Amino acid sequence: MNTNILMIEDDAELAGLLTNFLLRYNIKVQNYEDPYLGISALDIGNFDLLILDLSLPGMDGLDICKEVREKSNIPIIISSARSDVDDKIIGLMLGADDYLPKPYEPKELHARIISVLRRYQNRDDKQQKEEVLKLDKDAMAVSFFGNNLDLTKAEYEILSHLIEKKNCAISRVELINHSVSLDDEKQSRSLDVIISRIRQKLGESSKNPKYIHSIRGIGYRLQY
Repeated sequence: MNTNILMIEDDAELAGLLTNFLLRYNIKVQNYEDPYLGISALDIGNFDLLILDLSLPGMDGLDICKEVREKSNIPIIISSARSDVDDKIIGLMLGADDYLPKPYEPKELHARIISVLRRYQNRDDKQQKEEVLKLDKDAMAVSFFGNNLDLTKAEYEILSHLIEKKNCAISRVELINHSVSLDDEKQSRSLDVIISRIRQKLGESSKNPKYIHSIRGIGYRLQY
């Protein structure tokens, strides 16, 4: 099974070395030297982990860490030559899972990746046992922690599609096209209303979403 990693690293030589090394272990790395392109890739891609440098052109890595953590629960390993202990403390407080000071051996990075992913897998297994959201296509129903949600047809159509594509950014157009109930309505506005109602039934708000996250310029993503 392949592991897909997003790397934001402006040292092309180091990125190439790490990419080739990790490929031996079926770990595919997609690197971006431009931090803004890296953030955009995270919004539309499906990655298992982020490796983040701190000294980047145009945007500090700590700011990236904060922005990523606000919208995603992807595991983050900071890989940085900055030796200031405050950077390490701030990075971990902002939500990074590990901090690996440069220089290091690629095999140490591999070990850290395996360790972080194992912790996340154990957490995900626990959440799956709790059945946060369970889709029953035959009954056209969705349960939330074991309790059936009272959904309209349109709400079910949108939420079921988000569940089927969990952790992926889904465009507004795709969500609208998936819902037969939106055909005769003012589509874009109606989608926002439906998402708002679903969020209320999941006990969350648009200002502090826990499950359904807005992806600027794209649409929405369900993750937990």
